[in-house]
Amino acid sequence: MSPNHDAYDPALIRRVLAETRSIALVGASANLARPSHHVMEFLLGRGYRVIPVNPGLAGQSLLGQPVIARLADLTKPVDMVEIFRSSDAAGGVVDEALALPWVPRFIWMQIGVRDDAAAVRAESAGSVVVMDRCPKIEIFK
Repeated sequence: MSPNHDAYDPALIRRVLAETRSIALVGASANLARPSHHVMEFLLGRGYRVIPVNPGLAGQSLLGQPVIARLADLTKPVDMVEIFRSSDAAGGVVDEALALPWVPRFIWMQIGVRDDAAAVRAESAGSVVVMDRCPKIEIFK
């Protein structure tokens, strides 16, 4: 059963964050002013393994982590795919995640990012989806 995407049960959010150890962060930025940079830094500081995904930075290092161009470049499964892209781009990212050889347990769309049709596709494939939320903020709740 899929969660109510308009009002998440706090227990679900806690479970997602507790069961996640590795995150592919799509839309990672080297720009210190970008929220994705701050969130990546925070998650690394909390002990999560974060793989930055950004085609423009691929092959470089971001916060000490090697950057990959796209989700298909992942060499190991990740627990969560976190999307720091626009709502218009989120569906394509979800489809890329669902094309991986494994199904990510969790798909997380950052604050302001929502794609209900993509959520249905991901949930049908077995992922738990959280939209329009920030893990950094949720951890502090």
